[in-house]
Amino acid sequence: MCDIRLFRRAWLDFRTARNLLAIPENDEAYINNVAYHLQQAVEKTLKAFLECVGVTVPNTHDIDKLVRMSKNNGSSVVVTQWIEDKVDMLTRWETDTRYDIDYCVERNKAVEGLEKIKEFLDVNGLKEELREELKTEEQKKRLKTFFPKNFEPASDFEWNCFYQIYRKKMEKAAS
Repeated sequence: MCDIRLFRRAWLDFRTARNLLAIPENDEAYINNVAYHLQQAVEKTLKAFLECVGVTVPNTHDIDKLVRMSKNNGSSVVVTQWIEDKVDMLTRWETDTRYDIDYCVERNKAVEGLEKIKEFLDVNGLKEELREELKTEEQKKRLKTFFPKNFEPASDFEWNCFYQIYRKKMEKAAS
């Protein structure tokens, strides 16, 4: 079952990472925490898109496995080249930042990760500003046909998420 809450949690993890990185603390624990939350944003986004195509998502933090599952199961997630290239590093950010006391993510890698994961989220419509596809009332009206009667998303972010959830059905209905 596709659930907007996974998209929200992915976005919250991204915002947490962004906020932590802004703290002027020169401590490896802060940077490791940034990396952990960035990995979680990617993981939860991939899992949310898999759920949207009816895939029961396994209990895994392996980004490479989730990317392969996304490709093999018709998920509409757009996996950016940076994510493809960094699947092993991202997976390590989930486990090693929490369990290996000697593991340290370099600040420049966390800064790059923040930028590149923002691009990944943006291209997949997980952003606070309304995506281009929904800037006309006609598109919103088409999307609302999939909602329960009198339901209205509470924010542009929610509009974006519901678009992700129903995009394929909208495309099918239009053809």
